[in-house]
Amino acid sequence: MLDRVLSPPTKGPLFGRDDAVAADWAVSRAPVAYPEAVAAMEARAAAIADGTAGELVWLLEHPPLYTAGVSAKAGDLLDAGRFPVFQSGRGGQFTYHGPGQRVAYVMLDLSRRQKDVRAFVAALEAWVIGALGRFGVAGEIRPGRVGVWVARTDPPREDKIAAIGVKLRRWVSFHGISLNVAPDLGHFSGIVPCGVTEHGVTSLADLGLPAMLETADAALLASFREVFGDVALTEPPI
Repeated sequence: MLDRVLSPPTKGPLFGRDDAVAADWAVSRAPVAYPEAVAAMEARAAAIADGTAGELVWLLEHPPLYTAGVSAKAGDLLDAGRFPVFQSGRGGQFTYHGPGQRVAYVMLDLSRRQKDVRAFVAALEAWVIGALGRFGVAGEIRPGRVGVWVARTDPPREDKIAAIGVKLRRWVSFHGISLNVAPDLGHFSGIVPCGVTEHGVTSLADLGLPAMLETADAALLASFREVFGDVALTEPPI
């Protein structure tokens, strides 16, 4: 399915830049408050669109919180008093962020890559699937369901392991993906995650795999290079 959306080049990354300039790659080691992170992300995205800053992928953790995307339904917030709730300009519905979950804010200039939103989302899916593959996990996508899923056998079911929610402004992306490494999965019970009631959530730890953020970061970095191109390591924006 990914191949039907992406148009792989004859050589190089699937969704690389036309000039092959490396994107900045930054990792915050301490949790970052959501409002401050969003402000820094939006400022960087605006600077990228203005041509005064380069692309940035920013990996971080948030304290426990819920975010409501532009399609969020009020009834999907099941426990409004449990954690802070923030309105978000990204696509999608309610999601959870918290310790043990790797959030990657992706600020890329699609005017230097492909001006194709569907292809960009497919590239994000391919990135996550490639990272999971390094743990021996078969990440999958499903028609009508955004994100990356894992098929379980005992009992048979499908659980979501990564969420995707992005926004574009002047063809620069922001927000991005969240990968469940070792969060408290019970924290998802305060919402209907992404509006999906018939499926659950999982994590690398829940699958019995090594669940360190540093290991997940290495897998994400290797897969990003394959899908989007090279990176230059830098300091976080805040």
